[in-house]
Amino acid sequence: MNTRQIQDEILRLKRENDVCILAHSYQAHEILEVADFVGDSFQLSVQAQKAKAGTVLMCGVRFMAETVKILSPEKRVLLSVADAGCPMAEQMDKSLIEHLKEKYPTYTVVAYINTTAELKTVCDVCVTSSSAVKIVGKLESDDILFIPDCNLGAYVKEQLPQKNIMLLQGGCPVHAAVTGEEARAAKAAHPGALLLVHPECRQEVLAHADFIGSTSAIMDFAKKSGQTDFIIGTELSIAEHLQFECPDKRFFPLSKKLYCANMRLTTLMDVYRCVSDGGYEITLPAETITKARRCIDEMIRLG
Repeated sequence: MNTRQIQDEILRLKRENDVCILAHSYQAHEILEVADFVGDSFQLSVQAQKAKAGTVLMCGVRFMAETVKILSPEKRVLLSVADAGCPMAEQMDKSLIEHLKEKYPTYTVVAYINTTAELKTVCDVCVTSSSAVKIVGKLESDDILFIPDCNLGAYVKEQLPQKNIMLLQGGCPVHAAVTGEEARAAKAAHPGALLLVHPECRQEVLAHADFIGSTSAIMDFAKKSGQTDFIIGTELSIAEHLQFECPDKRFFPLSKKLYCANMRLTTLMDVYRCVSDGGYEITLPAETITKARRCIDEMIRLG
């Protein structure tokens, strides 16, 4: 079968087998074309709640599928590839954060959504890259332990100097690999192009940015902007997707380092097998779902 034939089979099988396909924006374009919903991780888990299908397939990484299961425990949740993990989500464990909570009892623990379900059970509130500043600003406590991404945490800290934000050494190794020198070189190579950067990048990169935001915010900015040339400071796939959606504009990757191997593990044939045979199912203990949901519900309450 060729790509179009496989896609047609996926579209047929997902209807036949009552499957809703979620695709994170970092997935390959041919996967986005067969998805029911495309977007950032938390946005997708909310869409899964609304979907009528009894089975949800997450084309992304494990923590994203876990979040879907937390919000939709009654649904069967599949992950496109069992080995697709997230180094950032797995950097810190429950025992470490429990120890720090005992040591710093006045601190509110803020967990980036890019964390495991188990780690969320001992956190006070979740945030996304787009909501982090808003939600941390609304917290009653001024003492904040922000985990796991120290780059996103540093960005929040800069925006909210009134808060006492403690950071740990952790983060996305893909975004953190890019340097300020690369940002300067990219702007020199593409004069006039706007640099759009994800806050998981280092502060030395953010310092050169014309816009800082989540993946969805970067895409929305580029689509709506009157400018024609952009340097994209997040996963390489986003420059490609934007080129499809805005053929009259030009998009340049900030760095060839911005390649997430875990996100790119999923192939179109993996999606085909999942909608055909069922794939790898995500299961979580009921207690984990209940405890992990608290910090997500608190995020929703705060906006």
